[in-house]
Amino acid sequence: MHVLFVCNSNVCRSVIAERLTRAYAIDNSMTALTAESAGTRALVGFPPEPLAAEAIAGLGGDATGFKARKLKADMVDRADLILTMTESLRDQVGEIAFGAGPRTFTLAEAHRIAKVTGAKSIAALHYARNDLAYVARENVADPIGLSPEAFIDVADRIAELLFPLLAALAPHAQTKLSEVREQTGLVIEPRGAAPLSTFLAANRRH
Repeated sequence: MHVLFVCNSNVCRSVIAERLTRAYAIDNSMTALTAESAGTRALVGFPPEPLAAEAIAGLGGDATGFKARKLKADMVDRADLILTMTESLRDQVGEIAFGAGPRTFTLAEAHRIAKVTGAKSIAALHYARNDLAYVARENVADPIGLSPEAFIDVADRIAELLFPLLAALAPHAQTKLSEVREQTGLVIEPRGAAPLSTFLAANRRH
C-alpha cells in the first residue's frame, strides 16, 4: 500500500505523516507499506521545518534527507491512498487527477470512518463515507510560525490519527485491497507523546 500525504508547503504536517509511516513500516517489517508526501504550494527543495524534524525524531521517525516537493498528478495516480491535512486540500487533490476521489480522505476522516466501521480496506472506507457524513471540520492545523509546543501537539495529533489507521489497513497490503473483506473492529490506543516503539509495544499486548 503506497500512501501519499498532502499539505500546503510540505515542510511540516505531511512530512511528519510520511516519516512516521516509514518508521511504522520498518518497525513492523511491512515492506509493502510505503509513503511519500507533497504540497500544493510546496517550498520545493526545502528541508523540513526544524521544529517538525524534532517532532518526528521525538516520535521515533527520521527526517534525514527530506526535500519538499510540489504535488503532481503522477504522485496521485500511483498512490493507493491519499491522506490530506484539510478538507480543502482533499478537494484540490480531486481536481488534480481524474478518479482520485474514492482514494482521497482527510487523515481525520479516514481515521474516524475506520474507527466507527472497522474498515480494513480503502474501498470500505469510501463505501462508508457518505453514510458517516460529519458536520464538523476534520482538519489538522498548520503549526508554521507557532511555538515548539504547537509542533509537538500537531505531531501527536497526526500520530493519534495515523497509527491506528495503518494498523487497520497495512496488514492487508500484501493482498489486493479490493479483495479484503474482513471487517473486524479497530482498537484505538492512546498516544500522548510517547515514542513510536512504546505505542507499538502497547498495541501488540492487545
